[in-house]
Amino acid sequence: MRIHFIGIGGIGISALAKFMAGEGYTVSGSDLRQSEITDELALKFGAKITIPHHGDAVEGADMVIHSAAVRKNNPEYIRAKETGIPLYARKEALKFILRDKRVYAVGGAHGKSTTSAMLAELMPESNAVIGAISKAFHSNVRTTKNSEVVFEADESDASFLNCNPYMAVVTNVEPEHMEYYEYDLERFYTAYEEFLRLAEIRVVNGEDPFLSELELEAVRLYPSREIEEVEYALVDGEPFTRFRLADMGRFEVFGIGEHIAIDASLAILAASSAGIDVELIRENLRNYRGIKKRFDIIEKRPGFVVIDDYGHHPTEIKATMKALETYADMLGFSKIRAVWQPHKYSRTIDNLQGFVDSFAGVDELVILPIWAAGEVEIPIDLRGAFGGYDPIMAERVTREEGKVKIVDKRGDLIRSFDDGLVVAFGAGDITYQIRGLK
Repeated sequence: MRIHFIGIGGIGISALAKFMAGEGYTVSGSDLRQSEITDELALKFGAKITIPHHGDAVEGADMVIHSAAVRKNNPEYIRAKETGIPLYARKEALKFILRDKRVYAVGGAHGKSTTSAMLAELMPESNAVIGAISKAFHSNVRTTKNSEVVFEADESDASFLNCNPYMAVVTNVEPEHMEYYEYDLERFYTAYEEFLRLAEIRVVNGEDPFLSELELEAVRLYPSREIEEVEYALVDGEPFTRFRLADMGRFEVFGIGEHIAIDASLAILAASSAGIDVELIRENLRNYRGIKKRFDIIEKRPGFVVIDDYGHHPTEIKATMKALETYADMLGFSKIRAVWQPHKYSRTIDNLQGFVDSFAGVDELVILPIWAAGEVEIPIDLRGAFGGYDPIMAERVTREEGKVKIVDKRGDLIRSFDDGLVVAFGAGDITYQIRGLK
């Protein structure tokens, strides 16, 4: 059976394509442009990739799956409709893809990619389908010959309700993607409750305001009283967090910050609830090496470190800023400079004051144009809102000649940084800019 994926270069839908290839299906796909992801699919998974989209690409396919970003005027969408090829959105395709699997689903507003990647390391014999590139297995997918799947569950379109969860792990619940839920809080929270009720086993953050009030049988983590003796260390220059979890003893995990200890603890409790011995959990956790674009150290030399971070919500940025301050102290750095590419007009305006507050502690702030992600432009006075930071308003950033360079609309250099700690925040193309790839 051949499955064709429209928008195959996306992190979520590419994961499904790789997983189905591992299951023995023939896969093909298309996207607007070539990328690392499309190259991997072609070279490692034998997928025929069409760049850009073209109606002929779906010829011979038994099923077509498209990402949420694909519009109905896409030529492949139109051709599939015309020729009667079964056509599914990613959300609906999950019912078919995961229907006979034992799924360990990890959801939440923040930390679900990290927690999923950690759990995948604690269950090394499982398949893994996550929304980020794990540095341990160098992909967003790991395939094995069994029915267990560690799966990052997405609440943005309520697709987590279609993932057939045997175990549901929820890191936290905070209103996000409210445009999908038509800004109806009851509908949003009901979706999370339904997701949890679908599972036989539940592991949740017991101190989350919403999760703490749910009357559901669950394994509950209480970070303020169960995570103790938290300390941070540099091991061969890499940051690690060490902590004691209740009566399970001490653990060590790659990364830095209280949020890392919480994510790791949820993964530990999930693995333990799956029947894995705690000593094996302790050993396997040391294999975790982070995920791409989450506190991702992309350059490190004496006196200068550059970090790429996916943080695109105030809660995420605030947690990373706290970790950055600790890391800077450990390195003996006196300055933290942040380059921020706001993601989506709706998210920016809905959380504007939260974003302003989240950068407290930064020494210099560079703000790039908002990454629209397909949204219609909304005028937002970012210079005025962030006036207290005296922000540098720029067009783009790049990294070359050992420096992070800030550029204006004319392409002229505004500033360059070659010392201290520089962090790039955002879920748009800033990750390619800060890596010097765009």
